[in-house]
Amino acid sequence: MQNIVILAGNIGQTPETRTTQGGTSITNFTLATSRPRYAEGRVLRDENGFRVQDTEWHRITCFNGLGKTVQQYCEKGMKLLVRGRIHYTKWTDAAGVDRYGCEIIAETVDFLNRAKTTDDEDVTFIDDEDVQS
Repeated sequence: MQNIVILAGNIGQTPETRTTQGGTSITNFTLATSRPRYAEGRVLRDENGFRVQDTEWHRITCFNGLGKTVQQYCEKGMKLLVRGRIHYTKWTDAAGVDRYGCEIIAETVDFLNRAKTTDDEDVTFIDDEDVQS
């Protein structure tokens, strides 16, 4: 039995890092993945002939060194490949209502385009789709 997740998508917002009282560094960000929308076994297209896409938003959590790397080199819009596991949580809010959450605990993160620079330089992402032969 295994709990394995592999996601490729774009970062939704700049990663945020916090440190627990015990000294563990936790970095969170969202990752958007898209897939074509189907109807009657065929890909739906809009009035301009483009595929209609459904987007899912995933909460990603990275710990310690991996989180530090993500915080330092990643920003909104970057393409990443995240490998990890699904983690479900349950808690009771202040009103006594049970709440549930789901997140992906990242074990590895691969950059699918160039990382941001650490200086105050302008950032331009280089993507295989942007390169012209």
